[in-house]
Amino acid sequence: MSGPMPKLSRSERNEETRRRLFAAAAKVVGECGYADASVARITSEANVAQGTFYNHFTSRQELLDQLLPTLGKEMLAFIEARVPAGAPDSAQDIARCEAFFAFLQGCPEYLRILNEAEFFAPVAYEALMAMISRGYLHVLQRARRRGALASYSDAELEVIVQTLLGARAYLSRRYAYAEGGTHAVPEHVLTAYAKLVTEGLFRTAAE
Repeated sequence: MSGPMPKLSRSERNEETRRRLFAAAAKVVGECGYADASVARITSEANVAQGTFYNHFTSRQELLDQLLPTLGKEMLAFIEARVPAGAPDSAQDIARCEAFFAFLQGCPEYLRILNEAEFFAPVAYEALMAMISRGYLHVLQRARRRGALASYSDAELEVIVQTLLGARAYLSRRYAYAEGGTHAVPEHVLTAYAKLVTEGLFRTAAE
């Protein structure tokens, strides 16, 4: 028979409370939007006192400013954990796309939080998008150095990054969301993406 659970330290309790507040804020913003994500709603969802909220954040806006970066880092970690090490660059990119859709199933509120952050938490939005874009650009630059990518310039690669990120966002709205929540995207979404990144779109007359 196991003994009693060890008590958490103060720092561990504080970290657990912050985690609950972030999780509650994500759920509330996902359901109600930033405008209606009050401290009262967030603390009620987290099952903590409103006074406790202000032990961790100076204001509602401070929490909302940190919400998207926190989720964004969780998303990137989730995706990178599912990229097969040593696989061809094209296979790694396809795996990142598949992992993005898988992340949405576990965090269906992410896209609403991201989209509304452009207006309600613009600094956080710009910082996250810049971080994601820089990371993706570096991935493609490494693939180019290995000869696995066409000879795009850095400026052109930046366009490719935005194109592929935009494609994932629009595909998720079209295929991952439905009434009642999120679901796995159809297989043809993934095969179409895979064909696009490995074979291109148009064929020349010579082909």
